[in-house]
Amino acid sequence: MRTKEEWMDLALNLAEATIGQTSPNPSVGAVVVKNGELLGIGTHLKAGEAHAEVHAIAQAGEKAKGAEVYVTLEPCAHYGKTPPCAELLVKSKVKKVYIACLDPNPKVAGKGVKILTEAGIEVEIGIGELRAQRINQHFFHNQNKKRPFITLKAATTLDGKTATVTGDSKWITSEKAREDVHKERHKHDAILVGRRTIEKDNPSLTTRLAQGGKSPIRIILDTELTIQDDYNVLKNDTNTWIICGKQADKASFQEKYPHIKVIQMATAQIILSDLMEILAEEKIQSIYVEGGATIHRSFLEENLVDECHWYIAPKLLGGQDARSVIGGDSPTWMKSALDLTFTQIEQIGEDLKITATLKEEG
Repeated sequence: MRTKEEWMDLALNLAEATIGQTSPNPSVGAVVVKNGELLGIGTHLKAGEAHAEVHAIAQAGEKAKGAEVYVTLEPCAHYGKTPPCAELLVKSKVKKVYIACLDPNPKVAGKGVKILTEAGIEVEIGIGELRAQRINQHFFHNQNKKRPFITLKAATTLDGKTATVTGDSKWITSEKAREDVHKERHKHDAILVGRRTIEKDNPSLTTRLAQGGKSPIRIILDTELTIQDDYNVLKNDTNTWIICGKQADKASFQEKYPHIKVIQMATAQIILSDLMEILAEEKIQSIYVEGGATIHRSFLEENLVDECHWYIAPKLLGGQDARSVIGGDSPTWMKSALDLTFTQIEQIGEDLKITATLKEEG
């Protein structure tokens, strides 16, 4: 017979499979069990559609009475596009609910647990909590800090170069590493680059996986709004937003590219912290920043980086004139360097992928 930890793992697996497709809602999995028998499973597939508990209870049917339910996030307690899941569990007369972690959304935040306990349903919180929080780290971050979760991505040679002196960068990493980048794009709401990256590389900035995948919103920083011509991001096949300063000629650009959303800042320059507030209001919970060097520097200087994804290829370029990941001037002293914590190191194909977070001061 499975342990309660194993049942929660099943629910977490269900939630993990939907990372990237439920935003602005969290990814949630649910499992209904009675006497060691699996009666129903469910996961939230897309914002506006039925929640995980609804699918799981529907499968269990009348057998849900007296059953145990394992859910990766506190059942919702408010009416949105769907009714409260906490009330559904009460109506279904389940015996006990295991919850991996509480929901930070003020509309829920303990209210779901209260509905259950007041109805006489036993509740246990905390099994698989860390994994549950990791699955929904973008959602949790957005709820707590009121801005998108920012992932800084780069691909470099072993000596930290991103391109030769001529700007040639195809390809630094292996095909498998590049496929992993597409998986990460699928998990984020938006992908962000500067105008120079578009003009130099003409990227598509889409998710291209054998099994499909969601393409994030393409966000281009272009202060003067001078981007034009037949670049891939200007084509009407994937949602594209361009951010510009207040002096840019937005009207002329929109006349030529009516399908592109232009967000014009109230300032001459694009202030990233202000932009993050705007994007949060637009329900953008996560952004995958792919450069270039000046953009990377700006996000770091404004302390807006939550996680770094560094793909390192077993290659050496050498030379002081080869391109680097971070632009601008280096500090005078090593003690001024930004300190990181490596949270994961894995080999993907021939390359290494290092995931790191910035150390908090103090």
